Amino acid sequence: MRPIRPRRAEIIAVGSELLTPFRVDTNSLWLTERLNALGIEVVVKMIVGDDESLLERLVREALTRSEVIVMTGGLGPTEDDVTRKALSRALSRPLVLDEQVLERIRARFARRGLAMPKINERQALVLEGAVVLENRHGTAPGMFVDHEGRALVVLPGPPTEMQAMFESEVVPLLEPLAGGVKIRRRTLRVAGLSESAVDQAIAPIYTQYANPQTTILATTGGIEIHLTASGVTEEEIEARLDELSDRIEQALGARVFTTRGESLEEVIGRLALTKGYTIAVAESVTGGLIAKRLTDVPGSSQYFRGGITAYSDEAKCALLGVPADMLATHGAVSAEVAEAMARRVKESLGATVGVAVTGVAGPGGGTSEKPVGLVFIGLADDVHVESHRHWFPGDRARIRELAAQAALALLYERLL
Repeated sequence: MRPIRPRRAEIIAVGSELLTPFRVDTNSLWLTERLNALGIEVVVKMIVGDDESLLERLVREALTRSEVIVMTGGLGPTEDDVTRKALSRALSRPLVLDEQVLERIRARFARRGLAMPKINERQALVLEGAVVLENRHGTAPGMFVDHEGRALVVLPGPPTEMQAMFESEVVPLLEPLAGGVKIRRRTLRVAGLSESAVDQAIAPIYTQYANPQTTILATTGGIEIHLTASGVTEEEIEARLDELSDRIEQALGARVFTTRGESLEEVIGRLALTKGYTIAVAESVTGGLIAKRLTDVPGSSQYFRGGITAYSDEAKCALLGVPADMLATHGAVSAEVAEAMARRVKESLGATVGVAVTGVAGPGGGTSEKPVGLVFIGLADDVHVESHRHWFPGDRARIRELAAQAALALLYERLL
């Protein structure tokens, strides 16, 4: 039996502003989630400026690849709103004036006590043969075009207008096209392993499966394993996800800290409450990031005793009692100082576990012996004290985020 393949979709976001550092294309993210829920798989996303010729070419190309094309933006009344004209050329369909749409636009202006500018008449131009999608939150109508067996959806750019139109007008038109296929995703989050180590451990497993598909992503919040499954029923999809997820969890063990989308700090909080542990942190290089992440979790006051940010050598001595001769002998960025910080913050705040970080975040301050990105993490409990040496690549912000994540991963392992 041939495997059931979801319908393929492409999203084209139109607008030169989306190609600047100041605007983010959030529409495509929202549309991807909604299309997947309908059983339609997004295989391509594109952002294109207000270039009529380029947009025409991209639409022609998209029609050769995918069954569904969803476009957002470029439906305004000004000269740089080129979506209508580009589509007319790409589909060889004329634009016609829709009198009902024009009347709705006039009425919308009238309700605000305004006369409709002549320029807004352009928004009443629609492709010949298109189903007009009503815009209840703005002036530009959308369009749905069945073009040679391909579904082309044209939506306005403002998110409130686009989302409302998609839900009320587009979903009923796309549901029959999905062919009953559903798509669901599951994310496994991993602590304490690199991307390559995760892949080495689980590639022999996930490569046996075409459905679900597996993607491994490295983020500052740890490694994520994304499983994407398709099927006709929810039960079938969940069974597929369960089978592969269980095998991956067996291979990685407790390194998989959640399959439910939780953050590492949320899992740490649950473990601490379950086992009756309390936590204290001493931070240098991370400057309070670890304490922030732990206290972002509601109810963290039940297990988080507090944190001390001791950035300078003087603060490490005064606030944590790190011996001055230790700092002079080994330097602030050392295993010895990380262990001393962890032990002292544990004792000072009366916690079950103390965690400490010290390192070089850069961009300056590094040496050949202690380069930028070098971080030591210390952990102390009632049984022992330990430290771990890391080197993290990236800029200052990334090094600090990775150091905080590694410290939380070490704490998670201890709480297990």
